[in-house]
Amino acid sequence: MEKLKTGIDGLDKALNGGIPVQNLVLVSGGAGTGKSTLCLQYIIRGAEKFGDKGLYVSTEQNKSEIYKQGESLGWKIQDLEKKGKLMIKYIDIVKGGNPLEEIYDAYSNFQPKRLVIDSLTTLTDAMLISGEVEQAAFSMVQVAESISPVPRTEQIVAKSMLYQLVSKLKLFSSTVMMTSELPEETNYLSADNISEFICDGVIVMHYLGVGAVDFRTMRIRKMRYTDHEKGTLPYEIGKNGIEIKPQEL
Repeated sequence: MEKLKTGIDGLDKALNGGIPVQNLVLVSGGAGTGKSTLCLQYIIRGAEKFGDKGLYVSTEQNKSEIYKQGESLGWKIQDLEKKGKLMIKYIDIVKGGNPLEEIYDAYSNFQPKRLVIDSLTTLTDAMLISGEVEQAAFSMVQVAESISPVPRTEQIVAKSMLYQLVSKLKLFSSTVMMTSELPEETNYLSADNISEFICDGVIVMHYLGVGAVDFRTMRIRKMRYTDHEKGTLPYEIGKNGIEIKPQEL
């Protein structure tokens, strides 16, 4: 199985060499866990260390905000853009439109090896607002509600949208990371409670602040087509981004 290194040494070690090529990986976590940092680092390290073209699709931070985030970590995002190794694509969901078409157009024009969608939570909301739900979803709702009196419309429509999105992303040759907000004290691994089942991999990030001390850990909950570390991986967000503590591996 061909693998793609994330460029984060401790994570690549935990993944036994990296992410299997063309896997779709969900990165879940609450506020302050560093989901966006990890995904941006995956794109940056791919371009800097391996020469991989990377497309970073953001539905929450605009380009100037992403540039500032990169500068704070010493990443020369604009230089990589000028070299044709990196593309930042901001999708303003307030303006409406078809976000899936925007992603497809950006992918087709740039042909990246690495793709990030930050975030899946906002993207699926935008798809719902824009009407990006096929008739099949509503047919599923009608059938389900005729069988069971329990209202399940929202879950069925969300599941249909996610399958539609994932099926389209599977057509790409990229290895994909997608972020999802994770509510506090939940037993699920994503905001929608569904995407963890249909993605190839799930990395869950946790943050605990006690006084002036921060504790952050991540866990690879699943990764298809490869063995991986099952325990927790303590990490820090330092001046160079995500750094997994080697003494804890």
